[in-house]
Amino acid sequence: MRTEMAEDMVIIGAGIAGLTTALGLHRMGLRSLVLESSDSLRVTGFALVLWTNAWKALDALGIGDFLREQHVLLDRLVFTSTISGLATSQLPLRADSKHESREVRSVKRNALVEALAKDLPRGTIRFSSKVVSIEEADNLKLLHLADGSILKTKVLIGCDGLNSVVAKWLGLEKPVSSGRWAIRGYAEYLGGHGLEPNFLQFFGNGSRCGLMPCDEKTVYWFFTRTPSAKYKEIEENPAMMKQFVLSNLGNVPEALVNAIESSDFGSIVASPLKFRKPWNVLWGEITKGNVCVAGDALHPMTPDIGQGGCAALEDGVVLARCLAEALLKEPGRESNSGVEDKEDEFNRIKMGLEKFAKERRWRSFELISTAYVVGSMQQSEGKVIGFLRDNLLSSLLSGLLLKKASYDCGKLNIS
Repeated sequence: MRTEMAEDMVIIGAGIAGLTTALGLHRMGLRSLVLESSDSLRVTGFALVLWTNAWKALDALGIGDFLREQHVLLDRLVFTSTISGLATSQLPLRADSKHESREVRSVKRNALVEALAKDLPRGTIRFSSKVVSIEEADNLKLLHLADGSILKTKVLIGCDGLNSVVAKWLGLEKPVSSGRWAIRGYAEYLGGHGLEPNFLQFFGNGSRCGLMPCDEKTVYWFFTRTPSAKYKEIEENPAMMKQFVLSNLGNVPEALVNAIESSDFGSIVASPLKFRKPWNVLWGEITKGNVCVAGDALHPMTPDIGQGGCAALEDGVVLARCLAEALLKEPGRESNSGVEDKEDEFNRIKMGLEKFAKERRWRSFELISTAYVVGSMQQSEGKVIGFLRDNLLSSLLSGLLLKKASYDCGKLNIS
């Protein structure tokens, strides 16, 4: 006999977007259930860069200061050619000419995920819960889980990543390969690394890499390149991956070489870089009735402008606010869904999700497109593009990064 349960709101995926949405809803007085297929919190990759827009979202959630205490504030972004070894441009990260605040930090992914989860009510996350299919039943969605149980819900939010079952149900196309791979790692220095708090990026000869400190003892590095046949052979071998990176760095500082050499094999991971075609986000169905997607399930993008995780945080805040506006009569009061007509409740949920889609559709399109173009320019092996990049485009690229990071997702309140 199969087990059937019911929840008002279900979020699939306990990643950044899923946990942000759950915490945002909790701050607004709304309960949700997060289904996670793994048996514990997922931590894919060691660190990520969080720009100003991400910190605005974290402050809206009430956990910004907690994370600031653990991670250093970065001073400058420095672009350097691996061909000449010379810096092509520098960008201050703390403040611009108008003295507007900027904030960029390299944040450990486990610290971010744990901070998002720690204030959730007990029982909000249900681990080892894999959704295998979705079925409609009037205005409810029936989630069929791998263990044979069925979960009924009034709201379904897919934050289940690149291979999202919810995105597939909505009819969105699968993410496509960018043709590039990324190798990422970190190094720990028990006595301190002694690096200045700068975000260093290097590009040339078809590669792009970077180095930055997370705190006083830990540094994070990455390397991206279009793979060769040989590269595909070494993707499961960390020792060979490390050697591959070291042999393709070009003219870079000793600090980057040392960080890679000092990284344990267990800290090095490789993955293909995929993205959703931006027009699929613009014209595809990212919400339908009481179902929507967020995070990588909505806008997977290449990491070239460092906005994937930032956008997931934005999504969660905006989505929680839109649902609260739809379901709560006043801030802090629960929905009277127990007495109102079910059709009316469904329509209110639909309107809330459509408002979320309206706010996030163009933003997602811009981020995916910008990331792809920036990555293509930075990793181009063409002499003309290389010359323009090193001499004219670096300042333009810097401006693009700051422009995309100036976005404000707003507060968690009902207008």
